[in-house]
Amino acid sequence: MIDLYTWPTPNGHKIHILLEECGLPYKVHAVNIGQGDQFKPKFLKISPNNKIPALVDSEGPDGQPISLFESGAIMLYLAAKTGRFLPDSDRAKYEVLQWLMFQMGGLGPMLGQAHHFRIYAPEKIDYAVNRYTNEAKRLYGVLDQQIKGKKWIAGGDYSIADMAIFPWLRSWQNQGIDWSDYPNLKAWFDRMGERPAIQKALLVLADARKPLTDDKARQALFGAGQYKKR
Repeated sequence: MIDLYTWPTPNGHKIHILLEECGLPYKVHAVNIGQGDQFKPKFLKISPNNKIPALVDSEGPDGQPISLFESGAIMLYLAAKTGRFLPDSDRAKYEVLQWLMFQMGGLGPMLGQAHHFRIYAPEKIDYAVNRYTNEAKRLYGVLDQQIKGKKWIAGGDYSIADMAIFPWLRSWQNQGIDWSDYPNLKAWFDRMGERPAIQKALLVLADARKPLTDDKARQALFGAGQYKKR
């Protein structure tokens, strides 16, 4: 059995989608990051970076339990475990991996910053808003060109690259995006949203997540407690 420690954020949804697409049974453990659950000792044992998602598989590669943190590592593990959504051939595999790295190293962090400074920052800093909004638009443009004439991001079959990128684009309005500027990417985004596994995955803990408007949630996510030595 897979125990998934998660919350309905883009990185959490990446794993929800992959698990649903693979059809693997899993048990959800809510880690309410707005209430500070990510700092509890039990969670830190499997996710020392105090970030969701994290996973414990009771049937690891050698038959023994394995715990993993970092959403990209979890995606690679599950793809290897099931033999799905990551090609076998070296050429096709690295096509997928480069776009997975694009999401992990660029798209996710930059869109997260755009979202933060546009929506959550306690003061409006024009330089930061403009910097990260423009970077969001640039990254959407990269994806729009990549998907042009293709059905899937990596150019071959549906893969973990598509699953990793999709959840990050769901907050396009908060990122300052106008879909009319990215018609190729919008067609892919709509196609992804029609997949039954994705629709089911997006319901995971959906009722539990609340707007981050109270002081406790803001402190847990953005306050000095983030930097406390543990």
